Amino acid sequence: MSQLLSSQLLFAALMTGALYGLISLGLNLVYGTLRLLNVAHGDLVMIGAYIAYWAITLAGAPPVVSIFAAAAICAALAWLVYRGLFRRLLSNPEIARRLESNSLLIFFGLSIILQNVFALAFSASPRGYQYWTEVYNFAGVAATGNRLLAFGVAAGICIAIFLFLRFSVFGLSVRALIERPEAAAVVGVNVERVRTVCFCAGFAMAGIAGVLISQTQQINPFMGFPFMISAFVVIILGGLGNIIAGLVASLLLGVLETYGVALTSASMRSVLIYGVFILILVIRPQGLLGRAVR
Repeated sequence: MSQLLSSQLLFAALMTGALYGLISLGLNLVYGTLRLLNVAHGDLVMIGAYIAYWAITLAGAPPVVSIFAAAAICAALAWLVYRGLFRRLLSNPEIARRLESNSLLIFFGLSIILQNVFALAFSASPRGYQYWTEVYNFAGVAATGNRLLAFGVAAGICIAIFLFLRFSVFGLSVRALIERPEAAAVVGVNVERVRTVCFCAGFAMAGIAGVLISQTQQINPFMGFPFMISAFVVIILGGLGNIIAGLVASLLLGVLETYGVALTSASMRSVLIYGVFILILVIRPQGLLGRAVR
């Protein structure tokens, strides 16, 4: 019991929740503004992780630098995918009505392509590197520098996005497009610009999360799937398209996973996550924090 009440376990839960929040925030932005189910989101995490690995291996560039590189590269990939494919599909009303379900297959194909391209280019062997492994002690918590960096960057971005969406004019446009797409266009919201920015931002956040995750675990071309599942669990908990509730849900999942593993074993992690996913879909499909639709 004393272990469960320790500040060490609480820090681990907060760090996990912050990373899940960053990953799910990008996924929720894309779904909320475009109604696209990006099942390749976890592979963007993988891309960010490989960018950090090769940057520090070949050029000695620390992950702090890789954060900006991963964000730029993933955002550029998003721009190409959106401009080359989804913009054309969304402009056709007949296709756009079926695009939410069809996007599942489109992104699944993109996921397979990305995984196999990276496996062909870099092999499927796990890779890793060491960075800022010194241990720091404060308030009863012992944490390595790379974990503090991951927590600080992930939590900082989530808080910044929350404030941006709540208080900026563009953030209000994003929220309007998420809640009432047709009404947002009527009152003058530049729908095309908001969708483009959110699509690129969603990809960029996944790439940043990959850089942070690469500091604490080995990477491989197929590492993205568990993170994609966790992100979907978060947005199911918070309600699809509900970005603010999604941030709260990420902390709930981080606490559930961390304390659940502490009470059972590490092998139960997947059971806990999938169990919560199925339970919420059965009991409350609109999400624990989502509003019921009449």
